Amino acid sequence: HFTATLSTITFPYLFDDHWYVLFLAVVFFILLFISRHRTYLKSIHDIQRISVGSFLLPVAIYITFLLAYKLNDFFLFILPMLVLAICDPIAGILGINLQQYNHRIRIFKHTFEKTWLGSTAFFISCLIISIIALYFNQGHLNLNTFMVAVVVAFVSTIAELFSWKGVDNLFIPLSVFIVLFLML
Repeated sequence: HFTATLSTITFPYLFDDHWYVLFLAVVFFILLFISRHRTYLKSIHDIQRISVGSFLLPVAIYITFLLAYKLNDFFLFILPMLVLAICDPIAGILGINLQQYNHRIRIFKHTFEKTWLGSTAFFISCLIISIIALYFNQGHLNLNTFMVAVVVAFVSTIAELFSWKGVDNLFIPLSVFIVLFLML
């Protein structure tokens, strides 16, 4: 998840058209589909819950790339991929592996699959990454830039919280994209 998604940040510099990314997404989708029913790529498919996340990852990468390509602003692709590549695994690692004092989030008598520690780690790491990325993109850091980073972190954390069975691989980058599109 981390390496595959992080490597896509080079796409705007490698490909001058979205068709190349579509080709790669289709190839990886087919590869993932075939490998699910065979013994290939066990590290991707060997999880304890039902998940469509591995299939949605190439879809999310392509959709986000296509939208950024059409708007001619690849920052709208890069930050969503950074958030998905870094924040989602951090949340998963801390949320699953640290059990002591780490309770599932409960809101209005509904208990989510996500934990307080995982979601807090997601929010904080997303906020830090967003501030740094926005600084490099905008060339300055002011209150407006900070507020965009806070909204990106908040909305993507909510998207991750309400995701189930791996759809966070689609919801997280699209939520970051939408916030950036509306606020920049």
